Order: sequence, then C-alpha cells, then structure tokens
Amino acid sequence: MRACSEAVPLYPVYALLFADTGLTTAQVSSLFVIWSVVAFAAEVPSGALADAWSRRRLYALGELLTAAGFLIWILWPTYPGFAVGFVLWGLGGSFASGSLEALVYDDLAATGRAGDYARFVGRGGTIAILAMLAATLLATPAWQVGGYVFVGALSVAIKLVGAGLALRLPEATRTPPATSSTPAPSSTSTPSNTSDQSSAPDPIATHEARDFSDISDSEDSSYWLLLRGGVREALSSRRVGRAVLVASLIPGFTALDEYLPLLSRDKGASTAAVPLLYALTALAMAAGSALASRRFPLAAALPAAAAMLAVGALVPHLFGMIAVSAAFGVLEYSIIRSETRLQDMITGPARSTVLSVAGFGGEVFAVLLYASFAVDLPLAVLFALCAAPLLLTAAIARR
Repeated sequence: MRACSEAVPLYPVYALLFADTGLTTAQVSSLFVIWSVVAFAAEVPSGALADAWSRRRLYALGELLTAAGFLIWILWPTYPGFAVGFVLWGLGGSFASGSLEALVYDDLAATGRAGDYARFVGRGGTIAILAMLAATLLATPAWQVGGYVFVGALSVAIKLVGAGLALRLPEATRTPPATSSTPAPSSTSTPSNTSDQSSAPDPIATHEARDFSDISDSEDSSYWLLLRGGVREALSSRRVGRAVLVASLIPGFTALDEYLPLLSRDKGASTAAVPLLYALTALAMAAGSALASRRFPLAAALPAAAAMLAVGALVPHLFGMIAVSAAFGVLEYSIIRSETRLQDMITGPARSTVLSVAGFGGEVFAVLLYASFAVDLPLAVLFALCAAPLLLTAAIARR
C-alpha cells in the first residue's frame, strides 16, 4: 500500500510537464502554494475525521482523490487544469496524512511493541521509496514511449490499486466498556485511554472505546470532542509543543524535492536524464529510512543536511546533485525520528488529530518555502539559503 502511494512515475517529471506547457517558475510556485494551502486547510479536520470514522477508508478516499487530480492533469494540461488537480491532490494528501501512522502505532502499542515503531515505519518507508525509485526509472522509457499522457495514465492506475489495497487493510474494532459511566482508572497508561490524570470520566477517552463503522449526525459531537482534544494535546506543554514543531518543520523541507528536476536541468541534465538523477535522491532517502531505528541526535543530523544541501546546490556541475541527494537522505531519517518522538508523547485517543496538527505545521512551512522560491534569484542560491532554517530547526531540536 505504501509502495502504491509512492510508486508514481509522474512524480519526477510533472514539474517538467508544467514547464513544457509554458508555465513560468512563478506560476509553478503558485501551483505548489495552492496545493499546500488546500492540504493544510483540510489537515487537522481530516485528522479528527480519521479518529472518529475509519482510518483505512479515509486513506483510500485520499488515494482516489489524488488519482482524480492526476487524471485532470493529463486531460486538461493548462494552468487551471493543473490548479484543479492540485486541489484534489491536496485534499487526498490531507485525508491520508497521519491515518496510516496512527493505525500502525496503536496496533503496536496494543501489543506492547510501541518501541518498534521507528523500525517498522523505517522498513515501510524504505520499501515505499524503493518502489518510488522503480517508478522513477520507469518514467524515462514511459515518457519516451507515450509522453506525459502515458506517464500520467500509469500514475492514475497505481493510485487506484493503492486505494483498493487500503480498503482490504484490517482495522481493529473498538468496543465500549461494560459501563460507560464508570470512571476511567487514573493509573491507566496506555495511549488508547489515557488523556489526563483525573479519575472522572473523560468524554474523549470514553469515545475512544466506541466502534466507528459509520458517521452519523448523532456522532457530530464526538467528532468535535476528538478535534478539540487532539489540538489541546498537541499544545498541552512546551515539551509536546516543541516535538510538534520539530515534526512539522523537518517534513516541510521535503517541499524542496518539487524543484529537484529544475535544479538538475539547470546543472545541465537532459529531460531523459532527470528521472535518473531523481533516482539517486530516492536511494539516499531509502538509506535514511532504513537507518531510522538507529538513534543519532537530530541536533547533529540536521546541520549535516544543511551543509550538504548548500554545497551541493552551489556546485555548478551535476556532481553537486550527489550532495543534495545525501541531504535528502538525512532529512528522511530525521522525519521518522521526529515523528517517533512525537508518537511516544501522545497519550490521548486523538492520535491522528495530533499528527495532523504537525502535518498542518509542515504544510504552512512548505507554503512559505514555495513562496520564497518565487523570488527572482537563481535556483541554486534559493536551495542554499534553505540551510539557514535547517540550522534553526536543529537548534530547536537540541533543546
């Protein structure tokens, strides 16, 4: 399922599709802004919906919306068509964001294996990235055979397969306690039913025990309880708030990968060679994901990523893409470690909502990055300047 989410041959070439259609760099950046604005507007509400309804169904719906967006791109290759496609992709991404991660963490925690989360997610991420690599390598011959239309059609088909697999994913049924009025024991420490230290019944914790096979009008209040409870937990303390902030900022830097094809072209790569260079980045990210179970301090990893990003971007040769790719590998490692740290801190039932708060922060930061790339400076300089906020993130992670 994760493989289908990432094995999309359109990913390494769609920025080139926009450019070859006649869009300027500023227009491409505006499309990325539209994408992120839609995604972060729906991020937190969709997280609460995942907690209140069905995480696997919401994930599948997100994949279907993304497939529809890609289909519009190949049927209506104009700026308005691209904008509509990004709106659908933004909604689809927000529906999927946090749903699968929350499902995996809760299943592991239920069997006392929460400590294995980074290893499981790291392996899954490695498989997904290798699938993305395979799709990247497929993009070149697919583009040569059928152009952007054929590449887009393959991408739509893969997303549809992913949606079908998601619907087959098992999802544990949550049953109510024997008496709903019984106070929750204050000594309980499992993530699924502890949200405060009071012995009084917690409406959010009680809600966690219910079976959400459908959403009805009578469950509206439960949705709002989860939404409010998740946001409250994300902002409950400086320690949790810092974890949310770091888990927001680091994924935000991956917005830079949208510009990697353009950076490669600026360094002299041909259109056919761009997917191969993108594959180098994918390999570095797979390595970073595979190492996620190892504990390296983020305060050291992030400055290393900043240095490699700046140096690689400023080197006026394709060899510079090696350092840029290595920076993305370190970022991938850091994403999993920061998310694992946040997952370990979540104690209430609105796990998807808390993760969506972090996702919201990441989307806001991505919008700021996209907006900054509309500045009339060489692309390599814009990449190098991103080292400064990376160093700031390392300083926050150190505290």
